[in-house]
Amino acid sequence: MNWLKDFVRPKLKELVGATKDIPENLWHQCPSCEQMIFHRDLEANLNVCQHCGHHMRIGVGKRLELLFDGGEYKTAQFASLVTDPLKFRDLKKYSERLKDSQAKTAEEDALIVAHGKMGGQNVVIAAFNFAFMGGSMGTAVGEGLVTASRLAQVQDASLIVIPASGGARMQEGILSLMQMARTTIAVEEVKDKGLPYMVLLTDPTTGGVSASFAMLGDVAIAEPGCVIGFAGRRVIEQTIREQLPDDFQSAEYLLDHGMVDMVVERKDLRSTIIRVLSLLRNTGAPADVVELVAEPVVMPEDKPEKKTDSPVIDAPIPHGARPTEDEPKS
Repeated sequence: MNWLKDFVRPKLKELVGATKDIPENLWHQCPSCEQMIFHRDLEANLNVCQHCGHHMRIGVGKRLELLFDGGEYKTAQFASLVTDPLKFRDLKKYSERLKDSQAKTAEEDALIVAHGKMGGQNVVIAAFNFAFMGGSMGTAVGEGLVTASRLAQVQDASLIVIPASGGARMQEGILSLMQMARTTIAVEEVKDKGLPYMVLLTDPTTGGVSASFAMLGDVAIAEPGCVIGFAGRRVIEQTIREQLPDDFQSAEYLLDHGMVDMVVERKDLRSTIIRVLSLLRNTGAPADVVELVAEPVVMPEDKPEKKTDSPVIDAPIPHGARPTEDEPKS
């Protein structure tokens, strides 16, 4: 019997008290500057690093609350499609991966279609959830974007798409690639109705998403530092055998090269989008309408002749001009 382990240690634990379990998610490390940030400070700053300004990813529910008036919105349900059309299997069945993502996110798929008000204007937002299989685009996402397009047309609302995706969903093969053409047609239907179509690019926007509807916005806004592109950086370097710039495929790089209209910090996104939509829709008069009263027009013959007592001074005769015979010579 070891009296130190069996007797002394329990007595010391009773005196000191049991060790409390400390949650591991109280502090977060910024992936850019590697500074530690308290979770409450990070949440209060909208998941933006207070040290370097790096914009971390934010949940789709929180993003929708930040954009809509009062954080209030309604979600639209779209038709459920075949969950595993190709019976795909890698390390796990595709159907099992879907169930795992649905249990983790409490969502049916990687897209949420919400509608409500922004600045008093009708708006439909289709936002990607990156936590659901990397926000990959399958047939369900394509169906969701078609639903968002038709809902915007019915409500006479602006359509805003917020992509956060790694591209097409490989488990659905060619069916996922067909959504590129399908979503492009849905966007064109909104434009044909004269409704604004805006894209808010977030980290990351890559693959088939960036090759279709994500780059077709009337106005393209991006968050600072987000990755936007089609193929990966390493694939491009191996293909062209050249070293790419350090900021290649970043929001700032695309802004300098005319691919993005503006880069806006997260805290200013709502006010910026509302201002742009108000300019595109022009829903109200810019000022009060004032009734103008026409004044009577006085014709020249009706004007009384002015009398003057000042002497009349003859104007000099221009050089070369001669008086007529009826006129006296000066």
